[in-house]
Amino acid sequence: MKHLGRAVLLALSVLLAVACGGSPGNPHHVGGDAELRIGAIPDQDPQKLQRTYGVLADWLSDQLGVKVEYVPVTDYMASVSAFVRGDLDLVFFGGLTAVQATHQLAGAAPIAQRDVDAEFRSVFVANVASNITPVDDIAGLKTLAGHRYTFGSDTSTSGRLMPQYFLQQAGVGIGDFIGEAGFSGSHDATWKLVQEGAYEVGALNAAVWDDRLASGAIDTSKVREVFRTPSYHDYCWVARPDLDKRFGDGFTRKVTETFLSIDGSDQHEREILQAFAAKKFITTEVANYAQIEAVARDLGLLN
Repeated sequence: MKHLGRAVLLALSVLLAVACGGSPGNPHHVGGDAELRIGAIPDQDPQKLQRTYGVLADWLSDQLGVKVEYVPVTDYMASVSAFVRGDLDLVFFGGLTAVQATHQLAGAAPIAQRDVDAEFRSVFVANVASNITPVDDIAGLKTLAGHRYTFGSDTSTSGRLMPQYFLQQAGVGIGDFIGEAGFSGSHDATWKLVQEGAYEVGALNAAVWDDRLASGAIDTSKVREVFRTPSYHDYCWVARPDLDKRFGDGFTRKVTETFLSIDGSDQHEREILQAFAAKKFITTEVANYAQIEAVARDLGLLN
């Protein structure tokens, strides 16, 4: 009878947990202790990303009144897959991965971007020993043909998609480089590989390039900027469509307003803005990424 009583109590506890919206021991379920899991494309050094999103997660937790955890991923497509599966609730995607995510998950939508993302740019950089000189316009990119070249991640907006688009406008195709074009995996890896001479030229996120120049990390006697592209929309925060269901009506709007409220008025907000290389966050919408969607379709990067 004792064993039967324990079994009945256990069954009742499981049923109660399910009725409350989740399974025992799962912090990501619906209810008062639901956890908001945030992520980002791994576009920079992992240690820098951990610091940036660790600070942001703590601040968001205080502002939203829920537990917030930063969950790192291994590559760009892993961030999209985790978001679509429901393992990530809110992700700071690049423009291309944002388009891919919203196409794969109905109802997912961009909610905010940094001020710099409304007019984002890529830079082409070259090893000084390659004798590639700076050019003034897109047509000048034709001088990059015949050199060893690397992109960033294969699904990076500023490290692959838009650089390839501008190269095509200059009449330069992937087959015009010496050997196969490389894919470094991140913006930091790109400038380092070019600086070291593993590749003669590469393209990366202009904000990362500017930040590393300012910090003195880049050896300008070995690598230099060749061309800065025209602007386009890029990074944005994308939210899953079920946040209101899991955290309560109006939660998605609250998250959006929380990002828009960051003005650097206290130390935590100043740290966040500095880490994101921004002055503020602004609203955004799906229509802002129409150009990226069109280029992605043209290059076969959007199923």
